[in-house]
Amino acid sequence: MAQPSSCAQSSNGVADESPNMLVYRKMEDTIARMQDEKSGIPIRTVKSFLSKIPSVFSGSDIVQWMQKNLNIEDQVEALHLGTLMAAHGYFFPISDHVLMLKDDGTFYRFQTPYFWPSNSVYLCKRTMQNKARLELADYEAESLARLQRAFARKWEFIFMQAEAQAKVDKKRDKIERKILDSQERAFWDVHRPVPGCVNTTEADIKKSSRMKQPHKTRKVITHTHTHTFTGFPQICACLLFQIQHWQAQLDRHRLKMSKVAESLLSFSEQYIEYDPFFTTPEPSNPWISDDVTSWDLEASKEAGQQRVKRWGFGFDEVLKDPVGREQFLKFLESEFSSENLRFWLAVQELKKRPIREVPSRVQEIWDEFLAPGAPSAINVDSRSYDKTTQNIKDPGRYAFQDAQVCVFLRTGPRLSLVSPKVFSLMEWHYCQLYYKIYKL
Repeated sequence: MAQPSSCAQSSNGVADESPNMLVYRKMEDTIARMQDEKSGIPIRTVKSFLSKIPSVFSGSDIVQWMQKNLNIEDQVEALHLGTLMAAHGYFFPISDHVLMLKDDGTFYRFQTPYFWPSNSVYLCKRTMQNKARLELADYEAESLARLQRAFARKWEFIFMQAEAQAKVDKKRDKIERKILDSQERAFWDVHRPVPGCVNTTEADIKKSSRMKQPHKTRKVITHTHTHTFTGFPQICACLLFQIQHWQAQLDRHRLKMSKVAESLLSFSEQYIEYDPFFTTPEPSNPWISDDVTSWDLEASKEAGQQRVKRWGFGFDEVLKDPVGREQFLKFLESEFSSENLRFWLAVQELKKRPIREVPSRVQEIWDEFLAPGAPSAINVDSRSYDKTTQNIKDPGRYAFQDAQVCVFLRTGPRLSLVSPKVFSLMEWHYCQLYYKIYKL
């Protein structure tokens, strides 16, 4: 805050073409029209209780001018545009640090071009003037202390600059000094706004990088027709390059690392109680301890609570567990729909068969589950049935892939209406898995 702002031009005199400057030029053109003596906003001196307020206009004057001269029909849109221009410091309220346009009688003043964003030892100068309206706010006092520590070696020079500017200000006319004080205050309200307000002068790092180093940005491949003759080999090479480029784009994954990390953390938290490195298993590992309870449970094929809870993670967990498959098959038999699971298991077993046994096994599965009049017919959609009918003409391990997916993805809409409090834990997970494979 003790250092001057960057000027509109660089040291070599070339105009700055940063993204912010493009916006500033458009706004400055509009401000110039607002300040026109004939068609601009009328500027007046308003009499207050014991003083005069020079060179001001009201917020409603700005809104009306914008609607009239900028072809803006919506009052809210004009108010929004005016607020953006105020946030960039082109005009400011004379009695408030918050740079915001209000459609009322609040008085505003145009900023002098010297303090425009495209073009100040300010706090020190404020401390030299014994006036209540120029006292430092808390955040300004903190900034002054921080700057004094940062520029400790140059602070004497900075203070001398502030003294020199203060002496020059005292020689000015009272009204001129009052206007200049408010304009300088508004300048720093833009460049060092009140905490909680948006700083509109911050440059977007990505945009600035693209402007300064355009060769590093991603190039979009476009090909236009030219009048020059191009041979057939060149056309083929160009098309081949395009194919390789778009193929590489298709192969790229579109997952954000934050989403990948979130999924990995969620998976780890879900399975941490089943990881013996983090959680001591119950019963304990018989190879480490002398407790053989784990083997006894495996032999009895009883499903413990922790095991059933893991089945609830997904259908895959049940199908990977031999006890889960057996228990779930019993449950489906009681619901007279075990053919779905038996078909799914038969297709999975088919994929592991030796190639010489595949054709005969494909025919057996077809006769049992999908052929007309099959003893254990399953219900699949017509598209999957037609595709499977074509596949068995050339039997392979994946001849029933479409029918298997159709059975696996079928879910029941009434499952979400059933409360787990009605059933025991095991029955609840059985019910979940049942509707995963068979639609009521």
